[in-house]
Amino acid sequence: MKNFHPTGNCPVRDVLSRLGDKWSMLVLVTLNTNGVMRFSDIHKTIDDISQRMLTVTLRTLETDGLVERKIYAEVPPRVEYHLTDMGYSLIPHIEALVGWALEHMSVILGNREIQS
Repeated sequence: MKNFHPTGNCPVRDVLSRLGDKWSMLVLVTLNTNGVMRFSDIHKTIDDISQRMLTVTLRTLETDGLVERKIYAEVPPRVEYHLTDMGYSLIPHIEALVGWALEHMSVILGNREIQS
């Protein structure tokens, strides 16, 4: 039997806690759909995310190696974001999860109404 204790290094907990937040998957899907994007364009695309939360999310995804930030030495400075190879390798799994959610959403919402 496989145990998932909260202590130690549990890859399931670690990865899901990073990707299971409110914004990470949306940012990854946005970058996959649109390619290289500037911060302001990402913010316009996901208009209900605050600038601060977008900054935090991008930094987290960058730290994990899923997103790369490129800074151009221009005036004013230009910063662009894009998925890394590892980020692209995650996209089919996100798309599968989205497909599953779309397929089962009506049943899930119906079950929630029954429980209410």
